[in-house]
Amino acid sequence: MGSTSARAPFLSLLTIVSLACVAAPVSAASSSTAPGAAAAGAPAAPAPATSGGNAGHVMDRADLEAFIDGFMPLALQTGDIAGGVIAVVKDGEILFAKGYGYADVAARKPVDPATTMFRPGSVSKLFTWTAVMQLVGEGKLDLDKDVATYLDFRLPQRADGPITLRNIMTHTAGFEEQVKDLIATDPKSLLPLRDYVANFIPTRIYRAGSTPAYSNYATALAGYIVQRVSGEKFADYIDEHILRPLDMQHSTFQQPLPQQFAADMSRGYQVASGPAQAYELVNAAPAGSLAASGEDMARFMIAHLQDGEYHGRRILPQAMAQMMHDTPTNMIAPLNRMMLGFYEQNYNGHRVISHGGDTEYMHSYLHLFPDDHVGLFVSFNSAGREGGSHVARQALFDYFVARYFPGPQPAASTVTPQVAAQHARLIAGYYDDSRRPDRSFLRILALIAPDRVQVDKDGLLTFSLIHDRNTQLRKYREVAPFVWRDVNSNWRLAAQVVDGKVARLSVDEVSPFMVFEPFPWSLSPAWQRPAAIVALAACLLTALLWPIAVLVRRRLRVPAALPPRAARARRYGRIAATALALMSAAWTGLVVAGITSLNVFSSGLDPVLWLMYLLSVIVYVGGTALMLWSTYATWTAERPWTARLWSLLLALSALLLLQVAWSHHLMSFMTRY
Repeated sequence: MGSTSARAPFLSLLTIVSLACVAAPVSAASSSTAPGAAAAGAPAAPAPATSGGNAGHVMDRADLEAFIDGFMPLALQTGDIAGGVIAVVKDGEILFAKGYGYADVAARKPVDPATTMFRPGSVSKLFTWTAVMQLVGEGKLDLDKDVATYLDFRLPQRADGPITLRNIMTHTAGFEEQVKDLIATDPKSLLPLRDYVANFIPTRIYRAGSTPAYSNYATALAGYIVQRVSGEKFADYIDEHILRPLDMQHSTFQQPLPQQFAADMSRGYQVASGPAQAYELVNAAPAGSLAASGEDMARFMIAHLQDGEYHGRRILPQAMAQMMHDTPTNMIAPLNRMMLGFYEQNYNGHRVISHGGDTEYMHSYLHLFPDDHVGLFVSFNSAGREGGSHVARQALFDYFVARYFPGPQPAASTVTPQVAAQHARLIAGYYDDSRRPDRSFLRILALIAPDRVQVDKDGLLTFSLIHDRNTQLRKYREVAPFVWRDVNSNWRLAAQVVDGKVARLSVDEVSPFMVFEPFPWSLSPAWQRPAAIVALAACLLTALLWPIAVLVRRRLRVPAALPPRAARARRYGRIAATALALMSAAWTGLVVAGITSLNVFSSGLDPVLWLMYLLSVIVYVGGTALMLWSTYATWTAERPWTARLWSLLLALSALLLLQVAWSHHLMSFMTRY
């Protein structure tokens, strides 16, 4: 499940772009009490939030409604989003909860914040972490014990140490990214939790505790440990120990969705102007299978803001809740850090702990301001045109903080222009994402769309992964040694430099659970990417010109006039070039199809993968051998220098494509990815 405003599940490719203007249907907003009203019992006029002496707006129901009513209808319409819900809590009560747009476009059913259920994706993880901490508080789990002691199957071990629950909760277990069978729509594809965690074990690519690398699998593993230790099925445990105490009557982890919730479940959409989609089923259930209403999520926020207590009912001991909120894992100072399950999104001098969540169609975010006793939850039921829901939820947070928690002007830079230019040149380049599929064919994503830091004409840095709301890349100016700040906001980029070389970097939005490291030379897109483009272009041009040349000769009745050996060399070279171009196009098409819809990456793809791997061995190995022979035969025959040079280019292209296929596992016969 996704975890940031910049990413849907696992996707380095999917940077968020513009809100496009379309006529999406937007209904009058609905509320659990009356249109425009917040939940009963909310304080009427809390004190205004302040920061650094700058007073913000008074956060009361009237001001929230005016602000959010001005934001949401336009966000839904321009983003082609069917509907959404927003809930704000303060001082232990629901201050504001309101639905916007439609839960079902065809039926013109409005969103009700009390009853309409959304899929908050990875926000579900907060419930899993809460369950873990409940059992830690009871002495049944130990955060620093080898998780293997809690399992009834074997995790592959590494010589550099075991995995602990603390590693899992801070996303430092070291697993590579894995997406196969993550989301399905057919209930027959839904796996029991034990089957999923025992049979879909990703490779560990980092030493536990060393590197943040967001992991849905690790969260599912933690959920299975809750199930094993408690003796209750995971979804039943959450029902009994979290949802019922919090009076979350319109929430469930059960899959498929129980019939009693069917009437309240919002439909999911790619875009509001398109058809409704099937209910999404999450095999890594503890990582993202929650369905919940906006007001139910408000109750969960209140419980955490009050250190585990909600209206006299406690779901966590105070010490366990405080441990979750206040135990940071430092990776790249001074960027935002990972807590135990929550991650920082600090802004304007205010402490913010959060979690985002994405299914394919629904997109959400939960933010807590612990020191201000405020919580904000937003969920949309559509991806929206060109990532509209991602843009909208990030914009809502930015405007919310600016309105109610303004901060002082950031300090001026302490770095001279000369040093800034030197540091910019040092950091520019391509970077490998710690949250990546590393040992499967999806490794090719790093070549298709690598993450890159560049220096613009004004000496500012851009990072290809992070865009502003205007769809333009954020521009970062260095404000302290190896710390850059976006010129239009307080979001930062920072690098960890060791012995004069960049070891890793990240940005505030994802730094708690994701870092970026320089590629090894052998895999660097700096040379591999342009070389692969040239190689594919050479093969494709050869393939396209082959039938054209044949047709021209026939029409003009010009004989080939080549000796038999030279003719065979030319023909075999053309066959090899065509096969290499087609094979590479097939892999690209498969990856793009899977990114477009995660349902493609399911067990049903396995026969296709086996065929692709087999053909890859034949094409990349056999085609390269054939191309080398063709080049040798061309050079040892009396051929023009142009033919010789072209054959040499094709031979080098074949060797390069073979290297790419080998290093990116296109011949690995790996069906776990």
